[in-house]
Amino acid sequence: MKSIYVTLKIFWLINIIGFVLFVSCSSETKITLPETDITNASVIPKPLKIIRSDQGFALDKYTALIIDDLSPDILETGQYLVGKIKLKTGLTVSSIPLNNTKSIIRIYKSDIKSENDEAYELEIKKDTINLSANTATGIFRGIQTIRQLIPEMPNDSLSSHNIWIIPGGKIIDEPQYEYRSTMLDVSRHFFDVDYVKKYIEVLAYYKINILHLHLSDDQGWRIEIKSWPKLTEIGGSTEVGGGPGGFYTQEDYKDIVAHAKAHHITIVPEIDMPGHTNAASASYPILNGNGQTPKLYTGTKVGFSTFDTRSDTVYLFIDDVIREISSMTPGPYFHIGGDESHVTKKEDYLYFIKRVESIVQKCNKRMIGWDEVAKSDLDSTTIVQFWNNRENAKLAVEKNMKVILSPANKAYLDMKYDSLTKIGYDWAGLIPLDTAYIWNPEDYIPDKYILGIDAPLWSETFDTTSDLELLAFPRLIGYAELGWTTSGNRDWKDYRSRLAGQADFLKRMDINYYRSPLIEW
Repeated sequence: MKSIYVTLKIFWLINIIGFVLFVSCSSETKITLPETDITNASVIPKPLKIIRSDQGFALDKYTALIIDDLSPDILETGQYLVGKIKLKTGLTVSSIPLNNTKSIIRIYKSDIKSENDEAYELEIKKDTINLSANTATGIFRGIQTIRQLIPEMPNDSLSSHNIWIIPGGKIIDEPQYEYRSTMLDVSRHFFDVDYVKKYIEVLAYYKINILHLHLSDDQGWRIEIKSWPKLTEIGGSTEVGGGPGGFYTQEDYKDIVAHAKAHHITIVPEIDMPGHTNAASASYPILNGNGQTPKLYTGTKVGFSTFDTRSDTVYLFIDDVIREISSMTPGPYFHIGGDESHVTKKEDYLYFIKRVESIVQKCNKRMIGWDEVAKSDLDSTTIVQFWNNRENAKLAVEKNMKVILSPANKAYLDMKYDSLTKIGYDWAGLIPLDTAYIWNPEDYIPDKYILGIDAPLWSETFDTTSDLELLAFPRLIGYAELGWTTSGNRDWKDYRSRLAGQADFLKRMDINYYRSPLIEW
């Protein structure tokens, strides 16, 4: 392998030297590009630091890619970029410099001055784009910036062939928070593997790094558990409104996890308990402990179900569920829900949450729970997800726990945009685009306790992907910026302009986004 590496490095070096000589000796073929301004580019999330230069880069049929690293993850990111350039422009970028190469995109690992695994540096010159990072994930994040910098349309006035002018300059970038997530509720209504994979591709474009899947609730159980097969046979057979439901086989789930991993996104599975458990108890009545078999539920009320928190069988069940899902989930987190357990006695609830924490830890995962879990006697490594009660978030801070921020009146994607929105709820308030964007996570708790943000999309009010997208986009794009970009770099007026520039991408991805009147689309 080492000899192959050396051979290829020599080959690349010869081609680079040839490329430099070709460019320096071919003045008659040079094209004078118009001035560009990278600071005006519609990049979201906004990078940490942008340094302008006047000269842009000519992306055209004479552009080649050089990857200065033979590790599979770096090679994979390079081929990913080639594919995305082809999709957007129709250009086939050569993977090595050729005799007619006039410009290069170079990707390489480098010891950049950041300890953040997602940090990257991007330098765009007249003939060269240099993308460097300490990790493949950093390279992948930088590739999304390159994708957004490529214009939608070529400039056909500079040459006889099409040229896409990428603005010149330097970008030094890394995220503000390590956890930048959206939650997709597939329990109230089910969405299939192909759609979840499409959703992942859009999330990656905006540097979101977590997809939180809400896999169980009163209305449906959506993940195959081989040791408890009736969960999907019975619990997966319906949804809100009485539709057919559905579920992911373990192979389906592994497929989703693998697709997410290829896009440098971590899947966080959620099994909600001890409330929101009617589908599980309808499948196995022994779990609720009341001697009755509950009917499958297709409504939207919450808080009426509970597990028997003092039953050893319940904890054997939970052990099997968490073990099977964790074995298929390489990420470090497991979400146990814990919200709205209104019929569970307080002392039983606190006992339950603590005991489930030990099961999660036994499976080498870090537990996440909605903010109610903060009341239990939990380890400081457990994470609290604030959605409703600020006192619970403060309690988590007092216990030295990390917090994920999902304030319902700011970050819930199932809230309506305005009073005319036909789907969604308004119990937490209306959330137009400006309300979704103009808030600071650090206003809730001290910054050092913030792990990140999560924008949940609960699916009670819709059953089509078109309606899903209408509620998610473009608000989710703003949440991506809230998680990545520092507060000092966020500005609503500037963001409005950059968001308008995302319309072409959303159209290309066939996303049914909400045409907010606040944006000049």
